[in-house]
Amino acid sequence: MLVLLVLTGCEKKEFKEFYERPAGLADPIYQELEAMGKFKHFLACIDKAGYKDILGKAGYWTIFAPNDDAFEKYFQANGIAGVEGMDAKTAERIVKYALVYNAFNAEKLADYQSSIGWQPSMAFKRRTAFYEGVQPLTINGQERLVINSNRNNRSGDDYYNVNDNNNKYVPYFLSRYFSGKGLTAADYNYFYPNTAFTGFNVAGAQVINRDMVAENGVIHEIDQVLAPLPNIDQYMASQEQYSKFKAIFDKYMVSYLSNAAATDKNSEITGVYNNVYVKVYDAGLMYSPNNENYLKFEDNDGQQGGYSFFAPTNAALDTYLNTVLLEHYKTLDALPKEIIYDFLNAHMWTNTVWPSKFASTQNSFGQGALFNPASDVVDKQVLSNGLFYGTSKVQEANVFSSVFGKAYLDPKFSMMTRALTTSLKPILINTGIKFTLFLVSDEVLQFEGFRYNLDANRWEYTPPAGGATLTGTPAWDKLNRIINTHVALTDFSDVENSRGIIETYNGEYIKYSHNTVYSTGNMEQDVHADVLDVKTTANGTVYYLDRLLREPTQAVGIHLKKLAEAPDSRYKRFYEYLSKTGIYTEATGAILGITAGSPYTLLVPDNDAIEAAIAADFLPASPTSTATEDVAKVINFIRYHIIDKGTVVPDGRKEGGYLTLLQKDNGDPTTVQITNTPGNMVVRDMMGSSAAVVTESSNRLSNNTVIHLLNGFLKFDR
Repeated sequence: MLVLLVLTGCEKKEFKEFYERPAGLADPIYQELEAMGKFKHFLACIDKAGYKDILGKAGYWTIFAPNDDAFEKYFQANGIAGVEGMDAKTAERIVKYALVYNAFNAEKLADYQSSIGWQPSMAFKRRTAFYEGVQPLTINGQERLVINSNRNNRSGDDYYNVNDNNNKYVPYFLSRYFSGKGLTAADYNYFYPNTAFTGFNVAGAQVINRDMVAENGVIHEIDQVLAPLPNIDQYMASQEQYSKFKAIFDKYMVSYLSNAAATDKNSEITGVYNNVYVKVYDAGLMYSPNNENYLKFEDNDGQQGGYSFFAPTNAALDTYLNTVLLEHYKTLDALPKEIIYDFLNAHMWTNTVWPSKFASTQNSFGQGALFNPASDVVDKQVLSNGLFYGTSKVQEANVFSSVFGKAYLDPKFSMMTRALTTSLKPILINTGIKFTLFLVSDEVLQFEGFRYNLDANRWEYTPPAGGATLTGTPAWDKLNRIINTHVALTDFSDVENSRGIIETYNGEYIKYSHNTVYSTGNMEQDVHADVLDVKTTANGTVYYLDRLLREPTQAVGIHLKKLAEAPDSRYKRFYEYLSKTGIYTEATGAILGITAGSPYTLLVPDNDAIEAAIAADFLPASPTSTATEDVAKVINFIRYHIIDKGTVVPDGRKEGGYLTLLQKDNGDPTTVQITNTPGNMVVRDMMGSSAAVVTESSNRLSNNTVIHLLNGFLKFDR
């Protein structure tokens, strides 16, 4: 018995020594604040909020504690005699917003807790204990209980998670984060001009003392009382100067959806069963402005990222609506919803746009913020879920300001808008590239046999003169080639007063002369398109045509034949030799080696040059000679005068070496060298001789091909 009592006493002593409070351990946060002697107002606030027990015992917190001087300033600014004049709800808001989950010293606050570990110098926010929950709200004259969405609803159904309280974040600004992001004190003072940047600021407050360790967390003393910051949705609603911008969101992008999970949770908390509605933003938006979380690609991604929102003032919005968005529509109700999406999303960034990074931080349209931070921004705020900029102008979205916008914003061009969106929109809205766009209306496209079947979600084409209808891919392929012919990768701004040739997006060429335009297909049918109107955009010129630039139906040989048959044609002799060879099919105009859909350039020696080629023994005297050697001479001669897989015109835009259709006996390709200036193009052959393009008789359009007349012939050695 004596031995047993001794052993039991030893065990109790070891247990007590193992689990008793270690000597030198700091007190909990509440007691530490008491001991410091300069947080009596904050402690009174904690008492009134009911958080003494929480902060006086266990837990794991970071607390940004306002000192007594901070509260004295707060009382004076808000006309309050002291904490006793503050209601419990206000006290709770201050205390809970000062509390950050988990304990962080200043060093760790700059780091992001990612799923793959700590990412240094990437964080500037932390989730606080404060959230708002269900609030009463009048909607269309009816009282409702409403809670904000806590997800971005990008899928159309993921807008609320009942287990997420939508806690607000508190922003802080550390030197290590600023250095990592290439920011300076000016970025901080842009928002807080009356607070010096010390290298550790919390919102508009300075940190006076940092890294004070308590048993249940870390205390950072600050010199201002921080009330919970509003989110983007709340701040915009509180400012009359953005009321018209907000009204667009409210009317077209906001829904209030009854939610069973939110209703049940609220009933458990309150003991009263009333429907709870979630304020939901449309899935077409880049994010939900009332969502306190970030993208939620990772649970903590709100530590390192936030939204940015640019809100035009009422006056700026009115001007833009009247001159741009509603130029061809009477009301916003008449606008296609896609246009409203694009307009709103152009002002919404899913990343943080710091003041010094306006130009380099891109939105979903690939544009930076097109504002002068010094003159165009009339209001700037750091909010709980992002940065807010009030602006004296709208973001000139490239989808509207580009050549694409002239089709997009005019209902008469809905078919061309659809076609351009499918194939060329990302390119056409790039305001760093210049374009010429030739627009034709829905009426013209329908006259030409095209339509879009909304029920079947496909293009259809019926030949105007009758014939089988193409549907789906064949119809689209036909239209796509035509649409590409209406786009040039250069700004031709003087089609009205000059003449010339234009390379289009797919490598084909069209020609223009004093407000008339025609393609190879138009040339075949002896028609042209007239320019009805012209408009200038941020990245080029738009011409409105009365007729489609049609695709050709005839082969290159047919076009060459027509040139040769003209009176006194200088193309005649070349065609005579071509037409008598086995590589040419007269019925179809096909030339062996020329593949449909690929680009070529025919360099046709004029009649005199053909005679010179005969004299130099590069051609037989007669095109009808059937001698094997003579036939080979003709075929080789023709092939060396056809540039393979490339089109070149005397516009000064292309030059250098080009392959021809002729191959050497060992299978190697042959080449020609082109020098090119506007109106003057010279071709040098493999023997060192040159021939010039006769410009006034050249630039003849063909099927994916351009035909030029040369004043000499090209020599070759096989």
